Amino acid sequence: MEQLLLTIDVKCLDAVSVEGHSQTVVMVPFTGKAKGDFFNGEIIGSSVDTQRYKNDGTNSLSARYMIEGVDFEGKKCKVFVENNVSGDSWKPSIVTDSEVLKDWETSALRSTVEGCEGGVTVKIFKA
Repeated sequence: MEQLLLTIDVKCLDAVSVEGHSQTVVMVPFTGKAKGDFFNGEIIGSSVDTQRYKNDGTNSLSARYMIEGVDFEGKKCKVFVENNVSGDSWKPSIVTDSEVLKDWETSALRSTVEGCEGGVTVKIFKA
């Protein structure tokens, strides 16, 4: 049974883009907050969703961000998330300095991304 690890409320900022000869690249910076039974925190530093639209009709999407907060034992920690589109599904990977969340680094994960006012809601699940 899947377990919901994190819900991340992402607020998108102004996008920047370049239309190249072989593809268009759009970068969307963002902020946000994460909440869940195991970790709660806030996105820190530079976070960006990179969207590449190639002239041949293929595309790729990747979001990278760092969240600083506390784990379920109340200890301060950081969680790095990289969320990539794999086929038609989102495939996240996580790196953390939390001892109690370390299994997130090796667990099979999946995520959903749903639009909401001013951004998206990302949910990360452990299989």
